[in-house]
Formats: sequence, C-alpha cells, structure tokens
Amino acid sequence: MLSTEKIQRINELAKKDKESGLTNAEKEEQKELRAEYLKTLRSSLKSDLMNVTIVDPNGDDVTPQKLKNEQAKRKKH
Repeated sequence: MLSTEKIQRINELAKKDKESGLTNAEKEEQKELRAEYLKTLRSSLKSDLMNVTIVDPNGDDVTPQKLKNEQAKRKKH
C-alpha cells in the first residue's frame, strides 16, 4: 500500500497543476509518484485475483481457464 503522505502529495501536485501549473521538477515527481501508485495498485489487484473463483447462478465454477492456470502456477511456488 502506498503511504498516506505519498497519496497526499499526488493530490497536492494534481491540484497545483490545475491551478497554476507545475515546474519540470514537480512534473517529474508527479510522474514517479503516479508510476509507484499504479505499480502498487496492479500488484494488489493481481494478488486479489489469485484468490477469486467465479461461480454462475447454478453453482458451477466458471473461472476462466487462464486465471485457473495462473492460480495453479502460484500454488506450486
């Protein structure tokens, strides 16, 4: 999870960008913070998906085979 301070900084930079614009250094900082945020978000989502089973209204497992294969691969490690 990204720290509260970093999320606040992302928001501060976005607000400043809308109001008055950012310096080149601030733009670079914003780019790096956003990349870190997206990396963390994707990692979290991927982790959650490894624990998902999709069941239809009849109670049948309809989890996509690609996801089942990835889940099986991770269980081996």
